[in-house]
Amino acid sequence: MSLLPRTAEEFSSAEYWERFFKKRGEKAFEWYGDYNKLCGVLHKYIKVQHKVLVVGCGNSELSEQLYDVGYKHLTNIDISETVVTHMNQRNTERRPGLTFQQVDATQTPYEDASYQAALDKGTLDAMASEEEGALARNMLTEVGRVLSVGGRYVCVTLAQESVIKLAVEHFVQLGWAVRLHCLQEESGKEEDSFALPVFVLVCTKFRQPMPTPILEMCLGEDGAPTRLTQVTELLSAVREHQAYSVLKKRLRTGTDASSNLSLTLCHTKTGLPRYTLTVQDCPPGAKVPRSNQFAIFIVPQGSETAWLYSSSEGRRQLAASANFRRLVIVAMHRNQEYTDMQAVQSELSPMVMDLAPPGMPANQQVPFLSVGGDLGWREEVSRGVSELSGEYCVENVKGEDGELYRRLVFLSNAALVQSESRLVPSASSHKKKNKKKVKPTAAPTPPSTSLSVDSGFLCCAHHEVMVAGLTMLRARTPLNKGVPVSVLLVGLGGGGLPQFLRDFVPDVTVEVVELDPVVMEVAKEWFGFRPDDRLTVTLGDGLERICALEKEGGRLFDVIMFDVDNKDSTVGMSCPPAAFVETSTLQKVCSLLTTRGVFILNLVCRDSVLRKSVLERVSSVFPTILSRKIEGEVNEVLLCSRGEDETQDAARILPSLNQAAKSLQSALCSNRTGANSSPHIDIAELLKDLKVE
Repeated sequence: MSLLPRTAEEFSSAEYWERFFKKRGEKAFEWYGDYNKLCGVLHKYIKVQHKVLVVGCGNSELSEQLYDVGYKHLTNIDISETVVTHMNQRNTERRPGLTFQQVDATQTPYEDASYQAALDKGTLDAMASEEEGALARNMLTEVGRVLSVGGRYVCVTLAQESVIKLAVEHFVQLGWAVRLHCLQEESGKEEDSFALPVFVLVCTKFRQPMPTPILEMCLGEDGAPTRLTQVTELLSAVREHQAYSVLKKRLRTGTDASSNLSLTLCHTKTGLPRYTLTVQDCPPGAKVPRSNQFAIFIVPQGSETAWLYSSSEGRRQLAASANFRRLVIVAMHRNQEYTDMQAVQSELSPMVMDLAPPGMPANQQVPFLSVGGDLGWREEVSRGVSELSGEYCVENVKGEDGELYRRLVFLSNAALVQSESRLVPSASSHKKKNKKKVKPTAAPTPPSTSLSVDSGFLCCAHHEVMVAGLTMLRARTPLNKGVPVSVLLVGLGGGGLPQFLRDFVPDVTVEVVELDPVVMEVAKEWFGFRPDDRLTVTLGDGLERICALEKEGGRLFDVIMFDVDNKDSTVGMSCPPAAFVETSTLQKVCSLLTTRGVFILNLVCRDSVLRKSVLERVSSVFPTILSRKIEGEVNEVLLCSRGEDETQDAARILPSLNQAAKSLQSALCSNRTGANSSPHIDIAELLKDLKVE
């Protein structure tokens, strides 16, 4: 299977490439390649017997080299008298049939349809910047005039976007066929400023203009053409190849443990992402065995969102553990089929060597590493679209612990698991035992129909801490069976947290506020969420619900929880939305709590200044705040109490939580109302790292 590169967004911006081409200066001509690099594609489209017009020949040796291998019908033109004189003098004796003429390529004296080919090495690139492209258009028009039907304009170019767009659109409007070859660049000297691929644009003239544009892209001189439908698709493919080339150059010339260069490899035919590769170098001074130059690590399917593979810190830790000079971490994508580890290795091997560290011996063996030696397992069980949240999928995966999990993922942010639950064999599957022996497969997993959600297992660490936060109630007013607890939770997700509260907390009633009705249906169908008289859902905006409850008056809650994500990715706080931690909102929350009430907030804030501002606002409303950071994640849980009597000695509440933890643990284990399992949670352990804010 062939793979096409698609790299970081940085390289996709027009501004980036504008700066790039301004820097290239006088070195540009050297990058177009010599005869040895170009001969394969030139011989494919220009035959020895063809009469060829070489436009803007300059002092290039290309025409001389073509003449020497049998091309005797070359007409070389250039606007520079100095160049023409020099080239004629250089070739008078050795190549008497090779002529050079001082001619303006935009106004030639040649007859219509008098040439079978026009060869351009860098002239279009040079002319396109003049007179806002008018000069280049005039040259292309003149080329079209002198070429016969079936004739080809063959242009060697660096394919700056404005240049290639001008030429392709020009010939598409004329109804010509357009094909673009991306030639694989040679490994340049490390002191070169840049290393770009050379492109060869081939435009073929038809007797009758083509009603539908023929646009094709080829990788290498003999690569199979990929048919495209729009000029924009062709331009996008060019950018991707250029970006990949720049990325390879950066990797070839140095190492940087702090950078996280990555690229996505796409299926050639479908264009869908297939692999994402992230390069992680070891830090300077690290003691790495001489033989450990380079390795490839295959992330098991379903594990790509784990902290170890998805975060910069995690990848650095993984690379340090592997102890290679450079580690390429490979994640596999959804909706793609992968046979086995050997097939993945075979598919990736031709390309990953482009990412090798500088100075690595050519014959160095590159090991492929993995967890447990297999590819993991992933099964998509449902897919749909929410008007509010976009496309989503529900998938079953096998974790590195060997357990099966179900996940809800919104594809607008596919690297983030929205909700997760552990799966166990359903009660009905135990009754039907297959006595026939079956050979184990690469991924021995039960079908989805025989699995059910384990409501006693909270996959999210911050959910465990939020449950443990109920000890704040017990520390102040001991609760036993028969003492009701009312909870308002904003944010449903897969429903794991509210279902756990409903099933294991004695005499609890939970109201969940969820904005997206599709999320509720997914939670009920796939995540074992079972609303009843003690677990209700209010569909609507969480802020509006809080305002309505305050306005109605009379109804108070022992616990109010915010576990709602922020759809605005431009803000440095992904949970909750900023409006949920405005002072006015926090005051409303406080007014809805009982005297023993606790406000529990899942806070995900990467911006330290913003986090400080949030804490200041929360503390202005809630005198007592305990916080618990989630190891390996950005999440932290704030446990906030409104009790004024604790303002002076907030730290004294921590010791009192120990006894409350034992009591809550006992209550959870003994309740199990409507649950199909026991609660897998250690309250005392979760409270160990609480600190006073």
